[in-house]
Amino acid sequence: MPPVRPDLAGVVAQTRAGEVEGLISEGVTAFKGIPYAAPPFGSNRFRPPQPPKSWIGVRPAHEYGVVPPQSPYPEPFRHMLGDAGTAGEDCLNLNVWTPDPGAHGLPVVVWIHGGAFLRGSGAIPVYDGSRFARDGVVCVTINYRLGAEGFLWLDDRISNLGLLDQLAALGWVQENISAFGGDPGNVTVFGESAGAFSVASLIAIRESSGLFRRAILQSGAGHHVISTSTAKRISAMFCELLGVPQNAAAVAAIPLDRFVEAQAELDLERAKNPEPGRWGEVAVNGMLFEPVIDGEMLGARPIDSI
Repeated sequence: MPPVRPDLAGVVAQTRAGEVEGLISEGVTAFKGIPYAAPPFGSNRFRPPQPPKSWIGVRPAHEYGVVPPQSPYPEPFRHMLGDAGTAGEDCLNLNVWTPDPGAHGLPVVVWIHGGAFLRGSGAIPVYDGSRFARDGVVCVTINYRLGAEGFLWLDDRISNLGLLDQLAALGWVQENISAFGGDPGNVTVFGESAGAFSVASLIAIRESSGLFRRAILQSGAGHHVISTSTAKRISAMFCELLGVPQNAAAVAAIPLDRFVEAQAELDLERAKNPEPGRWGEVAVNGMLFEPVIDGEMLGARPIDSI
């Protein structure tokens, strides 16, 4: 890739899809809202992430991109974390903070946010990666599909789309992070809560081989996955609430705001009456939608596979 070049409005870096312009502040260059995959809606809805379309010219990367559709954080989390960002379709994007985009071989960390697989984004203010960059580390934060968009079981679609998004983001890092001064061979993936549960799953699946060298789980565990039978049961409840059959075309026809609203309704029902006979592992895990032991990507609980 061509070297990073200084520009009047900031710094321009060359990615595989095109040039992006970041801004310098207090010795750190931040590139925000870079797409690592195409929007997961329209013909891409409930499908594995697809490569982003390339662009001509310099794409401004000055502000956070849109985030996956979700309901707001309840208090006190909203007070602690702030807003996750503005929801929109082109939500599979990431952010990069680097101490020197013209450097070579800097260590890289990739942050996977928490939020019970229902909320959150890489754009939450407290996830600003400037501090890492000031310590000589390239920091990346990512978005991934949440809730039913990321983990709904549909008989005519592949499951674990949220995990596939995370893999796609890590693949983007391998292909592009050297353009921001990072070393693709020295990547640490880390996350908190649902982000840490994601990291445990990533460690356990073969598709992650070569995408990172180290992993850190913060407030995480290796058992936060659900069986196929439980995933089917939760998805049936969700589709019944929406009044549609359990297939991708029917679910995709539901307006997005109603889709998010139904997730919150079902989660409230679970919280009020967490009967194990009805909810399965969800009654204990407390998360409606999370990685599924599908026999393909995940063959067992990560704690049993690692």
